[in-house]
Formats: sequence, structure tokens, C-alpha cells
Amino acid sequence: MEIMVGVLGLVVGAVGSYVYSNNKNNARVRQADQQIESARIQAERIAQEAQAQAETARKSAVLEAKEEILRLKQESEQEEKRRKSELQRMENRIIQREESLDHRNDALDRREEQVSKMQSSVDKRRNEVENLYAEQQAELERISALTREDAHKEILDRVRAETVRDEAQILRESEQRVRAQADKTAREIVSTAIQRCAADQAGEITVTSVHIPSDDLKGRIIGREGRNIRTFEQVTGVTLVIDDTPETVILSSFSPVRRETARVTLENLIADGRIHPARIEEMYRKAERLVNERIQEAGEQAAFDAGIHDLHPELIKTLGSLRYRTSFGQNVLQHSIQVSALCGLMASELGIDEAPAKRAGLLHDLGKAIDHEVEGPHAVIGADLARRYGERPAIVHAIEAHHADVEATTVLDVLVQAADAISAARPGARRESAEAYIKRLEKLEEISNSHDGVVRTYAMQAGRELHVMVEPSKISDAQATVLAHEIATQIEDEMEYPGQVRVVVIRESRAVDIAK
Repeated sequence: MEIMVGVLGLVVGAVGSYVYSNNKNNARVRQADQQIESARIQAERIAQEAQAQAETARKSAVLEAKEEILRLKQESEQEEKRRKSELQRMENRIIQREESLDHRNDALDRREEQVSKMQSSVDKRRNEVENLYAEQQAELERISALTREDAHKEILDRVRAETVRDEAQILRESEQRVRAQADKTAREIVSTAIQRCAADQAGEITVTSVHIPSDDLKGRIIGREGRNIRTFEQVTGVTLVIDDTPETVILSSFSPVRRETARVTLENLIADGRIHPARIEEMYRKAERLVNERIQEAGEQAAFDAGIHDLHPELIKTLGSLRYRTSFGQNVLQHSIQVSALCGLMASELGIDEAPAKRAGLLHDLGKAIDHEVEGPHAVIGADLARRYGERPAIVHAIEAHHADVEATTVLDVLVQAADAISAARPGARRESAEAYIKRLEKLEEISNSHDGVVRTYAMQAGRELHVMVEPSKISDAQATVLAHEIATQIEDEMEYPGQVRVVVIRESRAVDIAK
């Protein structure tokens, strides 16, 4: 409207000026008047059109506002209906649950009444049995002319005299037999127990968490259009995961050495503050040199701790890379050093050479350093690696046989299996998944409860001890010993577990009375 008014003013001014300058010419004056009138009419028309357009726009805006109000009202009504429906469903569920609880209470009341009647019947029968027992005991004492205490003492004296002679003879025979076969029997028992206790290969950690000072750094790590994170992943070969976890980023890779190199690179970049593709490559080269130095130092220190000084340099480097490998939370390099020490100790006890036993124990998990790059069991991979770098056939076979990928044929093979199982089964050495732990406890209880006379079973000490409660009326003291042996034998035959399981059979008899 203002523009139209301005245009009209300019037109009128121009026309007025023209009329003023040519007022002596009547024809021109009349023409000017006509032009002025025409301009006025045109300006009025333009003003009317602008006013009509403004009115139309106003009506359209009002109509849209009314439609929006109507839509919001409908949505609120629908939301209210949905909430009412949800509340109604919840109310129905609560009512159903209350009815279920009422039915259960009624059933419990009926069960309690039945138990009370059965208890009365049992008390009555027990009184009858006690009276009958007292009558029979009195009749026996009258016939034998002996009291109960006298008869009991006489029987015990006779049995004691006979058992003392038999016990002495059995002890002498057992002592002679044990002395003659002690060494052979001990070797067989140790070998059998070692083979039974051999554990399966464990899983590994494949991710590493890196703490960052603030979440603002996540954007800088990603970079413009993701160029920094792409460069980082290409250079390191590690996947960098950035999610909503506060002040944390995740490095994911099956290679523990790559993951450690990437971690050092990222921490150095964060400390430096300059994050761009060229800087990433520079920091990665520095981190790679640092990690390789640490690997070399770790391998040399492990060989020194085990007392082995002629390992091939490549084997030392591969051994050192196990510093960054874990199995169920157990560091594989520390595990290998422990296995080496255990092999040496057991070899010394058995009277064989300690050096090859310690060497095989130190190198037994060598394949875990490269099993993410080579297909196959880590025992076979480690044996191939040791064979390639000149290790003796006996050492290679012990490495290959420690997880039963090939048959154990020598004492050295069995020693490595035993030491590996002992180190892995040490309390706290490895984490066990909750599902596998629960299944193992359930299987222990299932085996125990399958025997007649067992009332309850409790698996304790993380499944390393089994307490078996038996009915004293069905299981005697002698039978309790036999039952413990049967349960232990069944556990050995049907289950695989680290360490040992102690079976304790508890037979308890209680007499309770009340003084009134």
C-alpha cells in the first residue's frame, strides 16, 4: 500500500509540474487534467486490489489456525482415550491378580488343614510304635536275663576283639602292597587326574575402552565429514566406535597388538590436542614403535623368568605379543609363565628333566598371538610356528597336544596339559559366563539328587564343594561313605570342570522334645 501511495504521489507531482509549466496552453491543460484523473483512478484501483489481497491473506491465516486448533484437540482427545484404555487394562490385570492370590490363599488353607490332619495321624502312629518297641524290649530282657546295656557291652567286646586282629592284618598287607607299587600308582593317578582336568580353550577380549576428557572431543575425533575417523581406522586397522557413552570411545579389533597400538595413538592424539590426518599418521608410527619395544621387552623378560636363553628372536617377539592377549580375563603371557613354572615343578617331582618341560609350558599358547590371522586351533598354529623356528619335535608335539588336538603320548605332553589346567582353574584366574556357571551347578545338583535317600543338595564354593543331605532312616553311616564315592565317580564321568569337586554327605538325626 505504501508503495502504491508513493507511486501515486510521483505521478501527481509529475503531472502538476507539467501543468504549471504549460498553463498558457489550454489544450495541454486539459490533457494534463485527463492524465491526472486517469492516474487517480488507477491508484484507487491498485489500492483496492491490495486491500482485497490483504483481507484474503488474513482470512486464510485464520482458517489455518482454526484447523490447527481442531487437529490438536483431536490428538489430545485420542491421547486421553488411549490413556484411559491403558488404565482400564492395568486395572483389569490388578483385579485378575487379586483373584489369583485369593485362590492361592484358599488352596494354602486347605493344604494346611490336610497337613494338620496328617500330623495328628503320624503322632498317633508314633506313639503306638514306641509302646510296641518298649514291650518287645522288656520281653527280650526277660528271656535273655540281660539288660539292654549289658547285651550291648558284650556284643561290642566281641566285635572289638575280632576287628582288631583283622584290622592289623589288613594294615600290614596294605602297607606292603602300597610300598611295592607306590611310584607306579602315583604316576598313573596323576596322569589320569591331569587328563580329566584339561580345560577347553577360552574366549578373548576384543574391545578396549578409551577415556576422553569431555564429549566435545568426539566431534574433533570424527573430524569434518568424518575424515579424521576414516584416516584413523585406515591407518590402525582398528574400528573406532563413538556412541552415546559419556566420555568414552571404543576400539574394536581381533588383533590385541593393533588394538593396543590404536589405544596408544588415540591417547597421544588427545593429549596433544591436534587431531588431523597427518598428525594421526605421525602418532601411529610413534605408537607402533613404542608397542613393538614393549612386546620385545615382555618376550625377553618372560624367557628370562622361565630360565630359557636360546629362543629364536621371532618366537620371543611372538611370545611378547601375548602380553596384550587375554582369555576369560586372564593375561595369556602371565598364564604361560605360570604354566612354565608348574611344568618345571612337576617334572622335578617326577624325576625328569625340567628344561624341556619349562620350555614347552612357556610356548604352549604361542598360537594365540596369531590365531586371528591364521585359521585353525591355536594349539596347532603354535606347534607349526615352533616347528618353523627350529624347536625340537618333543616340544612341538607337547604344544600341539595340550588341548587334545592330537593324542598325548609322552609324559611331557601330559605335564603341559596339567599345568595349563591348573593355571586356568586357579580361583580368580578366569571369568566364567553366568550361563555356564549356572548350568554346571545345576548339573552337580541333578547328579546328586538322582540317588535314592538324598533329600537336598547344595553346590557351594563356586561349584567346588557339594553338600548332600540324606535321610538318616534310609542311609546309614557306612552307606553315606559309599554314596559320596558314587556321586564323585558319576561327576568325574559325566562332567567337565576345572580343579576338583569335594562331595560331603551329611547324615543328621535329631530328637526334639519340649519341657512344659
